[in-house]
Amino acid sequence: MSGLSPVPATTGSLHVPGARLHYESRGDGDPIVLVGAPMDADAFAPLADLLASDHTVLTTDPRGIKRSPVEDPDEDSTPEMRADDLSRLLHHLDVGPVAVFGSSGGAVTALALVQAHPEQVRAVVAHEPPLEELLPDREQRRLATDAIVATYLSDGPGAAWARFLADAGLDLSEGEGPAALPSDPAERDPREVADERHFFLSQLRATTHWQPDLTALRVAASRIVVGIGERSAGQVCDLTATALAAELEIRPARFPGGHTGFLEDTEAFAARLREVLGYR
Repeated sequence: MSGLSPVPATTGSLHVPGARLHYESRGDGDPIVLVGAPMDADAFAPLADLLASDHTVLTTDPRGIKRSPVEDPDEDSTPEMRADDLSRLLHHLDVGPVAVFGSSGGAVTALALVQAHPEQVRAVVAHEPPLEELLPDREQRRLATDAIVATYLSDGPGAAWARFLADAGLDLSEGEGPAALPSDPAERDPREVADERHFFLSQLRATTHWQPDLTALRVAASRIVVGIGERSAGQVCDLTATALAAELEIRPARFPGGHTGFLEDTEAFAARLREVLGYR
């Protein structure tokens, strides 16, 4: 990123029902919230650094991930719960209405936030939300997700990730999934292992099986941008994002890169995000 220096971040934590939410704030100006699931605040740091030149940028570790511990590790992490966490954080920091950029599962969280708390949201960019319930083959998709979870439990994370990536149509060689995993679990970071378990057992089904309130989202449609990566054609999240845009009768916005375009070419992605948010 052209030698960009990291922007100092102020960190904090907020007790929310059943969890403690880690958050970070950078910069000053109109607020933008960057939301992932399962991606944590660190994954968004490069994008946050670029946007912090003229915005207050908030990032979090979603509940159950990294520095946001939960009281019950076996409890599902639903989009409604994660949206409530964000709503409480915005109240705590006394900011809003905000622009929200959500990626993948974080895009589902962002949609749940504008659905439940529209007064807190100026705009939402939902980048490739995996809303599989909007697809005509939703029943087969549910079975595929169940098979991924079963594979994780029976054969471990390597096999589960391979099945997940194949089902989603993501390409590991293009940086769209995790790096190769050590065969010996003892060689891995325990926090990474715990986060992975939370994703497969508590977050994956709850996110992909979420059924949005399309009536509520249509009311807010003028504030919603559905983003799709230029390299995502034919992938599941291209299909789900396209289906959502059709339901809301809006045109999808194309972004640089693929499913994780904000990591692939952060400068180009930041420029496009500013453009669709009207900050350019």
